[in-house]
Amino acid sequence: MPESEQKEIFYDWLKKYKGLLFKVVRAYAFNLHDQEDLFQEITLQIWNSIPNFRGDSAASTWVYRVSLYSAISWSKKEKKHSTGKQSLDGVSHMLTEISSFKDGRVEWLYKQIAKLNEIDRSLTLLLLDGFSYKEMSNILGISESNVGVKINRIKKDLIQKSQEDFKNGV
Repeated sequence: MPESEQKEIFYDWLKKYKGLLFKVVRAYAFNLHDQEDLFQEITLQIWNSIPNFRGDSAASTWVYRVSLYSAISWSKKEKKHSTGKQSLDGVSHMLTEISSFKDGRVEWLYKQIAKLNEIDRSLTLLLLDGFSYKEMSNILGISESNVGVKINRIKKDLIQKSQEDFKNGV
């Protein structure tokens, strides 16, 4: 694949799926420095994955899969990050859009999502983005029935926590 075509696809995907990237980054990294590092790692993996994209799935599914696998891998190997990493030219400004909108309920939800294990966190993000159980199953490599069971447990726990927290004025 010519680099110019890869570059065109890359910027198109970043533009179309930046909201998806922000969700993943925010669910796996909890301070600005870590978010920048993870954003850089995800965008690098997306860039590297473009030649392997055959179109067997939707581009959004591919980007989600690459993003989630990158985030899970990143969170496992790096608990604390060193300083001095540079952002990718031309895309780092997109990360600042994360903090432009503040809503207490959304903040609460992200805090709860952050407490989940990697698979449950990924399922929650995919559910929030409207993916079907079958699509989630394909992205994460678990059975559809397992997806359903996990989502029902996550929903039940989040409902219970929200009732407790908002009852107590959190």
